[in-house]
Amino acid sequence: MTEPLRLSFEVACRRDHAFDVWTRRIGAWWPTDHTATGEAGLTIVLEPRLGGRIYQRDGHGTEIDWGQVTLWEPPSRLGYLWHLRRDRADATDVLITFVPVTAASTRIDVEHTRWDRLGADADRWRDANRAGWTTLLPHFVAEATRQP
Repeated sequence: MTEPLRLSFEVACRRDHAFDVWTRRIGAWWPTDHTATGEAGLTIVLEPRLGGRIYQRDGHGTEIDWGQVTLWEPPSRLGYLWHLRRDRADATDVLITFVPVTAASTRIDVEHTRWDRLGADADRWRDANRAGWTTLLPHFVAEATRQP
């Protein structure tokens, strides 16, 4: 059995702001190289509700699903099925928890699980996702702490 992938980091902003940036403003920080096609000019969407889709849309309106929201508890928790570049039947589970540390800082805990759904590819995909999270999260931190 492949162990869950767990990451924690702090961001210098309030919990509600961090949750909002992660969900409603995902398109402002999600990098092109972490999409299904890698093409410029995509719109990234996380529909802010239980059952909401996570997807990309190109300039022609073509959409590619990446996941589906399975837990919606603003501003403390968000969960979703994740199948970027995979079939939905192979979806892993992601749980994001937003924990206030101070009035102006938040710890974000990421737990990415259910690698067993990927069969023999589980360890390889877990390792690839560890690298993906490591390069993705600085984009989130930059957007969450950006001054207007």
